[in-house]
Amino acid sequence: MRGIHGCNPPQGKDPVRGLAPALAALLCLLTGGCGYHTAGRTVSIPDNVRTIAVPAFASQVQTFKVEELLTKAVVREMVTRTHYHIISEENNDADATLHGTVLSTYATPLTYDSKTGRAASALVVVTMKVSLTDKHGKVLYQNPGYLFREQYQVSNDLATFFEEDSPAYQRLSRDFAQTLVSNILEGF
Repeated sequence: MRGIHGCNPPQGKDPVRGLAPALAALLCLLTGGCGYHTAGRTVSIPDNVRTIAVPAFASQVQTFKVEELLTKAVVREMVTRTHYHIISEENNDADATLHGTVLSTYATPLTYDSKTGRAASALVVVTMKVSLTDKHGKVLYQNPGYLFREQYQVSNDLATFFEEDSPAYQRLSRDFAQTLVSNILEGF
């Protein structure tokens, strides 16, 4: 076999094999900064955090006890999905504190009954801000604009009328808690 310019390659050496490590290194360098990353990000909560305080969320709205539903759902989710010790009051024993504020809530008709002209379904919407800070005030996680929606059916039978917005707020609270805890644990 003749090489380039009529030279013969050294016996026992394949010129293509010598290029393989260099090509692999070049490929790694070129794809290393392409913006892709492995799935699963590191936890944003430091290792020294063992106790998290979750005091009752604040509310800037008139909706009856929505902040209680949201707080209870978050505490339940934190207890079941994390290894942290969760306490319900803000104190100096906590390594971190999770604060939440309900910024707005509203319900709006979504669909109407064509026969009666009354609302057939409605949508409840809750906007919140949340922050997790360590005992020194360093922000570990924050989201100033959570927005959650839940649809519910409006009963047309006035004799058996049951207000469905409370169960809708309960479902919304569970969804919010699952999302919040996932976001905190995954560092998003």
